[in-house]
Order: sequence, then structure tokens, then C-alpha cells
Amino acid sequence: MPFSTQLTNATLTWLVLIAGLSVVLYFAREPAHQAILTFTRLLYRALRVAAASLMNGEDVLRQRNREVLLAAGRDAAERMIEREFERIDGAVRRDLGTAPALHRKMNDTFNEVVEDYSQSADVPPNPPGWVEAVDAVARIPSNGDPVVTAILQGVHDTLVEERDKAIKAYREASKERHKRLQGIVPGLRSLLRLLGTLDKNIKNLTRRTEVIDRQIEEYEGILKQEDSAVRQLSSSSLIQFFVSAFVLTIAVGGAAINFHLIARPMSEMVGGNSLIGGVKTADVAALVIILVEISMGLFLMESLRITRLFPVIGALPDVMRQRMIWVTFGILFMLASVEAGLSYMREILLQDELATTALLRGEAGAAFGNDFVWITTAAQMGMGFVLPFALVFVAIPLETFIQSLRTVLGILGMGLLRVGAASLRLLAGAVRHGGMLIEFYDLLIFAPLWFDRQVRAHFGGQRHTNEIRQGEAPTIREMPS
Repeated sequence: MPFSTQLTNATLTWLVLIAGLSVVLYFAREPAHQAILTFTRLLYRALRVAAASLMNGEDVLRQRNREVLLAAGRDAAERMIEREFERIDGAVRRDLGTAPALHRKMNDTFNEVVEDYSQSADVPPNPPGWVEAVDAVARIPSNGDPVVTAILQGVHDTLVEERDKAIKAYREASKERHKRLQGIVPGLRSLLRLLGTLDKNIKNLTRRTEVIDRQIEEYEGILKQEDSAVRQLSSSSLIQFFVSAFVLTIAVGGAAINFHLIARPMSEMVGGNSLIGGVKTADVAALVIILVEISMGLFLMESLRITRLFPVIGALPDVMRQRMIWVTFGILFMLASVEAGLSYMREILLQDELATTALLRGEAGAAFGNDFVWITTAAQMGMGFVLPFALVFVAIPLETFIQSLRTVLGILGMGLLRVGAASLRLLAGAVRHGGMLIEFYDLLIFAPLWFDRQVRAHFGGQRHTNEIRQGEAPTIREMPS
């Protein structure tokens, strides 16, 4: 059989199958429409229920996130208030603990000033008692008697001499008074300094109490579960999340540099060809050292009560906690010393490799011509010793990142649930009436439907002609479309 004949037969077969299927679908049109409408109603209700479930889940997640925010904010506020009270206690002990001694010193200084002032009072000297007698004698008339004149002259000279002595004594007393007044000035200055110190201490305490007042107001807002407090905590948590993530990224970069400093010399210690799970043993050893350093840093920060990732460590007795501080610091110091030695070993290996390469090239003198190798060696040793201690502080952003991550995940979860609920509602609205599916079904049987319309139009037009001939006007319902 020729290929064209086979193609024609296959085409006819497909056309017959399509025509038969169209006829079958045409006769099943009404039940199919009912089934489509029933299915779309069920799908609409299911989508609406799913959207409502997502909205309920969002409400539950929002309430949970609110509780987490309030709990974290309450804990942070309590820690800040507690530390502020500790600072105030230290300030009171330091500044106002010397208040009794300061008060005694001020009293002594004030008493000295009062005493000096009382001694510097201007009291004129009292005239001698015999001055009046001499004055009475001086009034006696001389009557030209030389004896009486001589006596009176002597009395006059005596009075002048006593007057000069009194003036001299008064001047000396005034000079002494001025000296005492000058001596009051340092006491007054000391008193002013003491008052200024006391005023400064009181102002510092006042500023600290104002800080505590603000923190207590925020704490009360958290306890009352106010919306403004929740919004503030949410914004603060987002800021802390991004800042801590940035700092952790920097820490990861420092850890990577630290890894490259010690990975190569570790291969000389543990063997460069051995593998653990498809990874070089030297790389695993270097990574383990860095992770142990980070772990010791976490334990050190927990022992110092700077972070609270492990409440068990913070709850230890003070004696045990102080021992743990020294133990973790000692381990860190030893690991830092080991890394410094590995960094030195790395530089030696590098120099040996350069020297070997130079010898192979016939440049033996060039390999040993660098007199400043000690600079890079010292820099690598310093980095190897300092980086472990720098990684200690990773505990602070790590704690902040973990605490803020809960809030960020809650916010993202609420957003995803809200978007999902909105999408389900839109989809439910699209399939509510099932018009699209019915139109698609009718599109599959367009040929029988077209034939049906043509037949109805033909018989409807013939009936209209017969009615006109019989003189009957057709009704509106019977008018052909």
C-alpha cells in the first residue's frame, strides 16, 4: 500500500474518531455542564476554606511572633535596667560614698573661714584711761609761768607720742586683718570646688535616673503589650538581624583567612595525602582547630555573662564560673600560640619552596637575596595569634542573630501566608462560576453545536413562514434568533 494511501486512511480514522467523540460529548453536554458547575463550586469552597485556614495560620503566627517579641523585649529591658541599677549602685558608692568625708571637710573649711573672718574684724583701739586726766591738766592756764609751760609741753609731747604709737598699732592690726582676709580666699575656693564636685556627682546620678526612667517606661509599655512597643521591637529586631548578619559575614571572612594560614602547615603534621570522607585530613584538622577556638570563645563570653546562649553556664556559682573563665582563656591562649607557630611554619615552607624552585631554575642566589622576609613572617605570626582572640567576639553577633532570626522568620512566614491566602482567593474567584471550563467544553464540540444551531435556525424559519401564511403573528419567544 502506498504511503499516501496509508496517510489518508490514518487521517480518515482520526477524523472519524474526533467526529465520534464530538458527537458523544455533544449528547453529554447538559450532564457535563452540571458536573463542571458542581466541580467548580466544590473547588471554590475548598479554595476559600484553604484561604481561611491560611489567614487563621497567619493570625496564629502573628500572635506567636508578638509573644516572642514581647518576651525578648522584656528580657532585654530587664537586663538593661538591671545593669543601669548596677551602674547607679557603683556611682553612688563611688561618688556619694565620700559624702560624709566631703561634708566634714566642708564644715572644717567653713569653720576656718568663719574664724578668719571674725578675727579680721575692724576693731579700733581704745584710748588709754589717762588721756582724760592729761586733757584736764592741759586745760589749766599757764599764766606765763615757765614751769607750767614746760609741764604742758611735756604733756603735749607725750600725747603726740602715744598717738603715733596707737596709729602704728592700728596699721599693724589692719595689715594682719588683711592677711587673714587673703587667707580666707583659698578656703572659699576649696569650698567652691567641693560644692562643684558634689553638684557634678548629683547631676551624673540625675542623668542616670533619667535613663532608667525611659527604660522603665519602655518596660511598662512591653508589659502592657502596647502596639507601639511591638512595632518598635520589630523594627529593632530587623535592624539587629541585618547588622549581626553583616558582622558574622566579616567573622566568616576572618575565619577563612585563619583557615588558609594553618591549613598548609597542618598537611606537614597530619599528612597531605590522607583523606577523611573525601576531604583532606589537614583541612579537617585546621577547621576543627578554628571551631574549637570559636567554641572556647562562646564559653568564655558565657562565663563572663556577656551572652546568654547557655543558661547553665550563667547559673554556675561564681567560683566555678571564674575557674571556667581561666580554663577557657588558657585553652584559647594555647591554641593562639599553636596557630602562631603554624603560621611561622607556613612561611618556612614557602621559603623552602621558593628556594627549591630557584635552584631548579639555576638561580640559587636569587632565592636568598630577600632581607625583609622577617616582616611577612612576623605579620603572619601576629595574625595567627590575634585572629583566635578576635573570633571570641563572634558570640555577641551570633546571639543577636539567633534571637532576631525568630522574629524575621515569623515576619517572612506571615508574609508568605498572606500571599498564599490572597492567591487562593483570586483563584477561587476565577473558578467560582465555571464559565471558562464550560466554554472550553463547548469549544471541543463546536461542530455539532454549529450543526444544531443551523438545524434550529432552518426549522425555526420554516415554522415562521407557515404561521405567516396562516395569519398568525409569532410571539417574541418564537421569533428566530
